[in-house]
Parts: sequence; C-alpha cells; structure tokens
Amino acid sequence: MKRFLFVLALLALMVGIATPVLAQECDDALGCVEIGEDDPIVIASMLTTSGATSFLGADSEGGIELAIAGWDGELLGHEIEWVKEDSLCSAEGGQTAAQRVAADESVLGVVGTNCSSAAAAALPIISEAGLVLISPSNTAPTLTNDDTEAGGVYQPGYFRTAHNDLFQGAIAAQFAYDVLGARSLATIHDGSPYADGLQDVMATTFAELGGEVVFQGAVNVGDTEMGAILTQIASDSPDVIYFPIFEPESNFIAAQSLDIDGLENTILMGADGSFVDSFPENTGDAAVGMYLSGPLVAGEAYDAFLELWDEEIGGVPPSGFHAHAFDATNILLDAIEAVAVETDDGGLSIGRQALRDAIAATTDFEGLTGTLTCQTEAPFIGDCATGEALAVFEITQAELDGNWPPPVAWQPGMDMDE
Repeated sequence: MKRFLFVLALLALMVGIATPVLAQECDDALGCVEIGEDDPIVIASMLTTSGATSFLGADSEGGIELAIAGWDGELLGHEIEWVKEDSLCSAEGGQTAAQRVAADESVLGVVGTNCSSAAAAALPIISEAGLVLISPSNTAPTLTNDDTEAGGVYQPGYFRTAHNDLFQGAIAAQFAYDVLGARSLATIHDGSPYADGLQDVMATTFAELGGEVVFQGAVNVGDTEMGAILTQIASDSPDVIYFPIFEPESNFIAAQSLDIDGLENTILMGADGSFVDSFPENTGDAAVGMYLSGPLVAGEAYDAFLELWDEEIGGVPPSGFHAHAFDATNILLDAIEAVAVETDDGGLSIGRQALRDAIAATTDFEGLTGTLTCQTEAPFIGDCATGEALAVFEITQAELDGNWPPPVAWQPGMDMDE
C-alpha cells in the first residue's frame, strides 16, 4: 500500500493546483456548465472498446483510469465521474458516440477518439456542442488543419496529445531510405483518413529523399485475401512495403506475403495501427523481422506509470498510446481546475470557451510523453505533441513468443554505428 501511494505521489507531481474564485454571472461565449455543491465533475471518453481495434480502447482507458487515480478520483472537492462511449473505429461509430455525449449537458470534455475516421465524423457535433475533444491516438494530419481545400477538417475544440503523421510518415521514410538503404517503395492503405494520410506522407518524403514509389494501393476493411494486391506489388519487387493499417488486415498482408514470388527480399513495415501485443501472434512467422513505426515513451515517470499499471490493471499496456491518454486526461483536468469558478452556493461554474482557451494555452506541460505545448496555427491547430516521441521498432522472435513491446530499431538522432 505504501508503495502504491508513493507511485501515485510521483504521478501527482504532474498535476497542477488551482483555487477557484467566486462566480459572477456567466458571460462565457459558449455558456457555462453549472455544477451543484454535491454534483460530480463529468468527463467522457469516446474510444474503440469493441471489435478488432478494441485493444486501442483498452490501452487508452487504462491511461485515463490511472490519471483519475492520480487526482484521488476528485477535483476541487467534487467526484470525477467518467462517462464511456464506444466510438468504434469508424465514421458511423464516431458520429453516434458524439451525439450521445453532446446530449449530456453535464459533460465538460472528452478524451478520444482513438481512430481518425471516428474523430472526423465526431468533430462537427462535438464542436457545435461547445465541448473539447482531446485525442490520445488520432494522427491524421487533416484533423489539425483548417484548410478545407487541402482536405483539412479541423473544428474548434479539438486537441491531441498523439503525434501528427506529418512527423511519423517522414520518420518512416527516413528510416527506410537512410537506414535500410531502400530505394523502391510500395504502400497499402485501407481508405481511412489515418492510413491514407500516413502512407501519403511516407511516399512523398521517400520520393523527396531520392527513392522511387512504385505502387500505392488500397484494400478494404474486412478483406481477408491479399494475394491480388501483393502479386501486383511483386511485379516491381520493391525494397519495402509500408502498410499502416490495423489488424486483422495487416496480419493477412504480412502472412500472405510469404507465398508471393517476387517478395522474397522485400522488407515489411507497418505503423502504430498494428502496434499491439497480439500482432506477432496473429501474424505468425512473417512478423519476425518486420518494422513498425510508432510512439516511443521513456523515462523514470513512465517507468513508475508502468509499475502502477501492472499493480492496478495487470501486465503491460496492449498498445502504444496509454501514456498519451494519461497526458490528455491530465491536461483536461488541469484546464477544468484552472477555469472553475466557485458559486455562492458552494458549487462550480465552468465556461466552455474558457475551457477551450485554457487547453489551447497549454505550454511546457511536463507529461509522460514529453513536454507538450498546444499549437494554434495551421496545419497543427490543437497539436500538443512535437513528434519527438517516435521511433521504429523491430519485431523479433521474442515478440512472437509473447514478449511486448518490441525493441527500438531506430529513432531520429540514433547513431547506427554505436
């Protein structure tokens, strides 16, 4: 018990302390949420908690749970109530979850979504309701870009602690070209904003470095037979195939590549969509030697977080965005605390625009994932991460035998001669 309290205290060092002032009449542009003396402070999550991508939801929920525990489950003398909605990993799921959350006027802010497709559909509803949405794992560049002619879908109130794939795609290309020595590339996406956007950045950067992009194609979510697209790719025998998509489609692509003539020397690369402990097991031998680009978190505070995860949740986090969810939750709770105004009857009044402004003003937040500062200019509006917490990982036989996470193969600035 003493050790548990010690670790909680360590995590609590990252949480700010504020004192509410007495309320005047609400003049917030988006209105105020009035919280009675005995009422809870309500936050919500919209995460993918069912289906093939539920590992992402479980990963993020663990981060939220431990963040709330770091506040002892209450804020400004009020219990923190957590409302959960399943946004799946689809536009339909995001829209439905957003409608449910927006209908609850007590909700102050939302941690989510996991998938960029869900966020794109949820954003208009969440923004119109005056809410904030802070994502732990959306990475599509379009979400923080307000240039609609360039495909941007940004809406006021959106933030994320995950990296922007403008960073991840560039890092993946640099690794393939400079470290692997690849000179030809094929990419596969699944039509989602996440996968299509990431492969496009990878391909564009790879070409700028001097490589040749020999193929860019797509599969459908739900496809199981990948022979046709792999055979088409094999006609050019590319050095690398980059397929930043989710399980199970990524499993099928990797496993079935072993049966295609012309791909014997082709290196397989995935991304954070497949950064999950079940990927090696579900893929089989083809996973060994694969590379995955994705988030990298390290440091003493993170080590303490992992110990707490093991004690309170059990084992290790299933994917790579749990620390991002932890940071997102703390940024949201910090902002609520900072703008809360005490009412004459002992309750709280919290302005919705004030809450947005407080998150947007986040500067030098010392999180598990690094030092976060939320940007206000396109194409990074609402991006709070810098892209520094990224690496390329290599799956080895140990991961096929149950180890997780895989070892880092490379990260920017690493000297490969060491």
